[in-house]
Amino acid sequence: MKDFGSDKKSVIQANLDAQKIAFGPIMFQAAKSLRNLGILNYLFDHNKGSIETIASALNLPVYGVKVLLEAGLSLEMVYLKNNEFILTKTGYFILRDRPTNVNMDFTQDVNYLAINHLEESIVNGKPEGLKELGNWDTIYIGLSELPEKIKKSWFDFDHFYSDSTFPDILPIVFNSHPKSLLDVGGNTGKFALLCTKYDPTVKITILDLPGQANVARKNIADAGLQDRISAVDTNLLDNSIPFPKGHDVIWMSQFIDCFSLEEIKGLFKRAYEALSHDASFYILETFWDLQQFQSSTYSLHATSLYFTAVANGNSQMFHSNDILKIIGEVGFVVDEMHDMIGMSHTLIKCKKRVL
Repeated sequence: MKDFGSDKKSVIQANLDAQKIAFGPIMFQAAKSLRNLGILNYLFDHNKGSIETIASALNLPVYGVKVLLEAGLSLEMVYLKNNEFILTKTGYFILRDRPTNVNMDFTQDVNYLAINHLEESIVNGKPEGLKELGNWDTIYIGLSELPEKIKKSWFDFDHFYSDSTFPDILPIVFNSHPKSLLDVGGNTGKFALLCTKYDPTVKITILDLPGQANVARKNIADAGLQDRISAVDTNLLDNSIPFPKGHDVIWMSQFIDCFSLEEIKGLFKRAYEALSHDASFYILETFWDLQQFQSSTYSLHATSLYFTAVANGNSQMFHSNDILKIIGEVGFVVDEMHDMIGMSHTLIKCKKRVL
């Protein structure tokens, strides 16, 4: 494992960074309020503005605009010149950057209350924060039952990062012209539907929990593709239930981060047992050690804590070596590895080891 980071910052900078952590939840709400109340948008549209001018234009109390903009100074979202506030690049990202807004809404709607249970989740090995959303063992069981706003933020977060990969991965997966594909953890069926558009003959089977499989079936029926895509209810954690055989490709996309390493090994074993020697096993995942930018690594480390406190209590965004080790242990070899797919993903193509 290569080294990450160092401890070369000055004491003054270290102290400032410590205060950013200490007041992080409070300042997050300030940033969100600056966005949601239209203050950042006003500064973007007008280039600058005084507290009184902004308050009047947005019909907000002067006091409220004042405390938010002063917090914005320390957040480096705005700067002050001649008693007027001006939007910074960071402020612009909070206002207009799609990934940033997806992440903020996911943090607020799905995680904000739940993450307060992180310590007990670590100690108990269970997603203790999930009780803030519903009475389920994992969030996946309750996805279809989440309140609409929370559900939207969850699926926006999930789909945004996977959607960016599809233009890159479809030519790779269909280069060998597979006739059938098993989509393990196919969720709403979005990838399966795209596959049928990309290849007019491929047939797809989705495996997922009953809640997700029901949503997938509705989407498949709406598209009129019941003859090419089927969805099968299954308990993916039950290693006694084999994966259906006979598929040219087994596909797992943004899926293994929902499981512990032991559970992943069980899933990979079942994939191995279901595949013939000329078939392929594809894993699409975000690995924190393979990111091009520090912002991506930071986001993935934060997302790991969502898995700890909210999703299931035992999974995370993995280091690539964790998964490569399991690939070898169950009998696969890496045939191809494509880094920087979409925004931050890696695509691993596996074949059964020749004995």
